[in-house]
Amino acid sequence: MTVKEKIFHLAVDIGASSGRHILGYLEDGKLITREIYRFENCPVNRNGSLIWDVDALFRHILEGMKKCAREGSVPSTVSIDTWGVDHVLLDKNGERITDAFCYRDSRTDGIPEAVEKIISQDELYRRTGIQKQKFNTIFQLCSLLRDDPGVLEKAQTMLLLPDYFNYLLTGKKSTEYTNASTTGLLNAESCSWDIELIEKLGLPLRIFTPISEPGTFLGKVLPEIEKIIGYAPDVCMTTSHDTASAILAVPGSCDKRFAYISSGTWSLIGTELERPEVSESSMKSNLTNEGGYGHRYRYLKNITGLWMIQRLKAEEAPDMSFGEFAGLASGRDTEGLIDVNDERFLSPENMLREIGSYLEETGQRAAKDVFDAASMVYRSLARFYSEGLKEIEMILGTEFDEINIVGGGSNADFLNALTAKCSGKKVLAGPSECTAIGNMLAVMLASGEIPSLKEARETVKRSFVVKEYV
Repeated sequence: MTVKEKIFHLAVDIGASSGRHILGYLEDGKLITREIYRFENCPVNRNGSLIWDVDALFRHILEGMKKCAREGSVPSTVSIDTWGVDHVLLDKNGERITDAFCYRDSRTDGIPEAVEKIISQDELYRRTGIQKQKFNTIFQLCSLLRDDPGVLEKAQTMLLLPDYFNYLLTGKKSTEYTNASTTGLLNAESCSWDIELIEKLGLPLRIFTPISEPGTFLGKVLPEIEKIIGYAPDVCMTTSHDTASAILAVPGSCDKRFAYISSGTWSLIGTELERPEVSESSMKSNLTNEGGYGHRYRYLKNITGLWMIQRLKAEEAPDMSFGEFAGLASGRDTEGLIDVNDERFLSPENMLREIGSYLEETGQRAAKDVFDAASMVYRSLARFYSEGLKEIEMILGTEFDEINIVGGGSNADFLNALTAKCSGKKVLAGPSECTAIGNMLAVMLASGEIPSLKEARETVKRSFVVKEYV
């Protein structure tokens, strides 16, 4: 295959702490990828609320697309994934009328309890299969009903963040399935908006756009976008929830169940199902059924992952690499255990102080310094991974021999080794850029370059190094 014959695809993967543009193409049965552009991302405080600067994020999207042209590797497609639940509202003219509030903002405090007076948690779980998290879109929208109903009266459209960026690129409004599944407003069985639930809550039905499948092509970028970036790629709706893209790229088998941990700011530990699991035991374990590629379900437990490590490093050792930071933490022999899912760690003013308060309140020995605290976090995460997987095995009546760890956390040697030790299972770690890889694979599946999900995962196995821990 000559250079001219290569079909380039651009995956824009925006996470809660950073974003990257990954360019890729197929060659001799392998996926060849290259990072084109990377940028930082974090919520900002605006008028006392945590919001995402979506204008800055869109400028980064365009800058990365321009860089492709400057480097002579013009992609035929561009596809965008982000985290779930967060969104914007547009008016009848298609103008944004709300900030993109961050899921860590406190505006949903008390909302889940108010919603439970309208619909019980049992019924809500049976309908949606989604775990109770106070930041779910359902609770974010209901907070507007309580605090700012006038905004909902003006709103004509709700778009989740990848769909909003697609709208800015193409002018097309649609909602991609895998991200819609995180809202708590999608029916788990029908995979469509739960109209009865939406009306029961008093939310305006008009704001919910049609659901589109991963691989839906929206068309070329708008002329004004083409003028900015210098070319006119097709925009494709990928598996736009970042975890859906990550799990698509797990180099596991399609013929049997496999366990995974999508390890990053959040840690998602679970497996893949063909039908949602909405039993009472599943609800009590706070397991969730999010949509995946081909209407497979990402059955998982959501754990506050490397967020705590990220904050500790940013606060106490900003000039140190993550490798150095983890290396110093691994040398500490600590016994303290932390409930990493405690809401107090969602957005504290200072993570090290919050951990110190937690240890004192739970009668545990204080951390000597930030590396002591980090060691406790790593060990607690490994314990949570092991216990979470046991819960899943018990509910499903199955047992896994190995765990596939993908995402940025697959580079965390100390945590991966701890996970293998705690779980007693073989750990396979990599690829680290699985979200961008899965994003790209969904487009290649839609275009016919890759014929099946099985072949997509085989392509990942052939293309990337996976490290083993026992």
